[in-house]
Amino acid sequence: MVAAALVPAAGTWEKEAHHDLEGWHIMTSQAGTSPAWVDHPPPPPLPVGPKRPVVGITVDSKTVEVAEKATILDACRAAGIAIPTLCWAENLTPVNVCRVCVVELEGARTLVPACSREVEPGMVVHTDSERVRHSRRLVLELLASATQVDRAPELESYLELYGARDAIFGPAPGPAWRADHEQANPGEQGSAQGAPRATVAQPVKIDNELYVRDYSRCILCYRCVEACGEDAQSTFAIAVAGRGFQARISTEFDVSLPGSACVFCGNCIAVCPTGALMAKSEYDMRESAEWDEQRQTHVETVCTYCGVGCPLVLHVQDNRIVKASSPVGSSVTHGHLCIKGRFGWQFVQTQEPSEEHASARPARAPIVSSSEPAGAGARSSIASSGSSQASKGTLNGGHAT
Repeated sequence: MVAAALVPAAGTWEKEAHHDLEGWHIMTSQAGTSPAWVDHPPPPPLPVGPKRPVVGITVDSKTVEVAEKATILDACRAAGIAIPTLCWAENLTPVNVCRVCVVELEGARTLVPACSREVEPGMVVHTDSERVRHSRRLVLELLASATQVDRAPELESYLELYGARDAIFGPAPGPAWRADHEQANPGEQGSAQGAPRATVAQPVKIDNELYVRDYSRCILCYRCVEACGEDAQSTFAIAVAGRGFQARISTEFDVSLPGSACVFCGNCIAVCPTGALMAKSEYDMRESAEWDEQRQTHVETVCTYCGVGCPLVLHVQDNRIVKASSPVGSSVTHGHLCIKGRFGWQFVQTQEPSEEHASARPARAPIVSSSEPAGAGARSSIASSGSSQASKGTLNGGHAT
């Protein structure tokens, strides 16, 4: 603490108070006396802006008050009413494509998406009417009939909640048909003539060592596009290509991921709700049936690669890091990371050196314990070395003190 910088130029002390960076208070009470340091709480934070007006609406017969410009989804969450979402994420801009969050608004001709419709005074909203449940069930059945959802626990829970049946659009393609279709039509979405039902089955894209793309699980929620675009990375390496059932997530000109503008931040992986985008390490463990979230623990830490200080959550299984993520509620990252924070943890893993490397490594002198006399460790190292030259090298390269 530098008190000299706070001394008045006139040389006399007047009644005044100063705050230094550590939250201490300088009190000067009488002219000519020295300042006294006393503990003082830091000043209150400055207001960010004027408080937004409150809007009152009715949700399922409950009166809810939320800030102006809030969405119906915000109001439902404030009232403790669960609304299913797939394309919405707390750290992304709503895109209104999944339509499973639709609610019934009195006076509206159609169902409205809760994730993007802003509240208005006097709104009356029904979130669980028969009309709403029928619409959500149909959307879920369409999604489940065309994609694989076995790695989308949230989507699977919605299917069970609304009684959605994927077989309503025909029997699922068998493994033999799927393999023949993928070989005959690589990357093509849709089905061959006479197929049981149309799906987005296609081969898994593995063209790098960081993550894989399994678009047979993609529901076109646009989350990855938003994360790669303006909401997080601003790289715009992927976008939606094609129309209708042929719509798909693609790089520019359908080039490989390493040949695209991708910077491998992995933010698209973090927001994907179905496992269509997944870290290769996780994908390999799932394929070999080693991935088990029940055995995993979460360790909070801070990324050490730069001075930003991004908070990390390390997913640890069997004493090994298997995944890194960041809390969505973090004011630093909002759940987004760079390539170093998300994938640069492999150096932490303990690896046994090979015999060749172990033999080439110089021998270390034993560390002298606090109970040993000074120089005892060095003497024992010298005695076992067999030559004075070897002893000298051991002492210079070891930990003897």
